[in-house]
Amino acid sequence: MHLGYDLLFLVPGQTGGREIYAQELLKAMRAADPSLRITTFVNAETREAGAGFWTEAADRCVVLPRVRVCSRPVWAVGELAALPHVAQRAGIDLLHAPANLIPPWGGFTRVLTLHDLMFRRHPHLLSPAMRWGTEAMLPLGARRADLLLTGSAVAREEIVAELGIPEERIVVVHHGIGGLTAPGDATRGRALAGDPERPIAFALGSDLPHKNMGAVLDGVAALAPPERPRLVIAGQRTDGSGLRERAGALGLGDEDVRLLGAVTSAEVEDLYAAADVFVVTTRHEGFGLTVLEAMTRGVPVVCSDIPVLHEVAEQHAVFVDQESGSSIAGGIRTVLSDVARRGRMREGGRSHAARFSWDAAARASLAAFERALASAP
Repeated sequence: MHLGYDLLFLVPGQTGGREIYAQELLKAMRAADPSLRITTFVNAETREAGAGFWTEAADRCVVLPRVRVCSRPVWAVGELAALPHVAQRAGIDLLHAPANLIPPWGGFTRVLTLHDLMFRRHPHLLSPAMRWGTEAMLPLGARRADLLLTGSAVAREEIVAELGIPEERIVVVHHGIGGLTAPGDATRGRALAGDPERPIAFALGSDLPHKNMGAVLDGVAALAPPERPRLVIAGQRTDGSGLRERAGALGLGDEDVRLLGAVTSAEVEDLYAAADVFVVTTRHEGFGLTVLEAMTRGVPVVCSDIPVLHEVAEQHAVFVDQESGSSIAGGIRTVLSDVARRGRMREGGRSHAARFSWDAAARASLAAFERALASAP
């Protein structure tokens, strides 16, 4: 099979969970089937970043130099109009688009990974331009794709309900979780947190509306000293004025909260190693990768009481109302106040997360590609 891999969405280091998924799946597919021919398609920003998984896991990397993510209209034209021509000239058998959007036409089989339909389920969480642009591009590509992949049964139900795509054309492939190649150092993590003594609550993700990071502040603020842990929030845009102002309005000072912003992968591992509890207050996900990342590292998880996180975490997390500071506070208190339960959560979470692997995700995806090729006209 000659696989084309659509990475026109990618801005390395800035594309969040979609980037992790695209990277880990591509590397795992290469390892699972060394005979696979892979051509990646990248934009100008990715080319400027130099080498990366888009070159290292591929036989060939094709650059569309006029396509730039920073200009959404230019990017859209590249995705919808230029990519089909370029991919066809490259001689691919199948194009896989790992990030929600795929050209609705082309002389090759098309498989789309559709992570979620937040633009339909929670439209108020997106800007009007993003919502309208997604509405214009996503449904047509999804309906015309030969097969869809998605990360959870919950996401498949959303796709069926919102887009009317038959369930048999949607394959659920759970995401994987990588092993720990370089475990973090708790001492360094506590230094990053700025407090070597207090319990640490850790939250990781972008400060985007659906990630609901401000709710973590609400939960910690609802805990009075000495129950209140040291809260560390890291990720894109998490050192900005919005979270800082909210923390101040809640009476949380520098002694309570550390807003780190973007951090390196090594610093993330150090923070996991130092954390006593990991807190996720997202409003919507297609899967919930950070929940499994924390479990793999033995960190007890407090997370949103939403269906997809129940599917991913099962009984190994404490579920809370993500819109209620008192509920979030109660979840944190439950974990931090019960040493025995915390130990059970650490061990149970590790065992549960071990069930998810990128190798399994790669093999299931490759099987889906073969199915799509066999059934294509």
